Amino acid sequence: MGRVKRHIMLIGLPGSGKTVVGRHVAQQLDTRFVDVDALIEETEAQTVTEIFEQRGEPAFRDLERSVVRALLQERPSVIAPGGGWAAQPHTLADAACALLVHLVTEPYEASQRVAQCGDRPLLKGEAAKERMLELWEARRVFYERAGHAVETTGQSVEHVVQHVVALARSAGGW
Repeated sequence: MGRVKRHIMLIGLPGSGKTVVGRHVAQQLDTRFVDVDALIEETEAQTVTEIFEQRGEPAFRDLERSVVRALLQERPSVIAPGGGWAAQPHTLADAACALLVHLVTEPYEASQRVAQCGDRPLLKGEAAKERMLELWEARRVFYERAGHAVETTGQSVEHVVQHVVALARSAGGW
């Protein structure tokens, strides 16, 4: 009897590497990678920023939660929800069947990465570094509820991917 594969869910701050690491992990595990923000943008025909601006954060979080719930009913894959997903009511319980991996990143490094890679609705403007620290303080308790953590600060993508793949194989049934 084979081991049951579990979804690999990567959580952490914006800029923690969920998308980049997730793509590589999925490739190594020969499975699908889903960036939840990108899937929402595709299905809603709006950017996350537009959804935040036009419908508000609560509407986005409702969309995000329903997308993740649906993904968890499909074949096991690597899933990267937005940075705020884990801090929403009941989401961690919804994902109890998944292998939750917190990609731990210092807020300052996360803000530097985000500044290099584009538009994040909660991290715009002059105070982005301070806002990232606020997000860390507000969300840390939720991120720390993940069953596993992989440090990304100062680490190469390859190093982080190796650790996540090892966790998938040792604890996720892969």
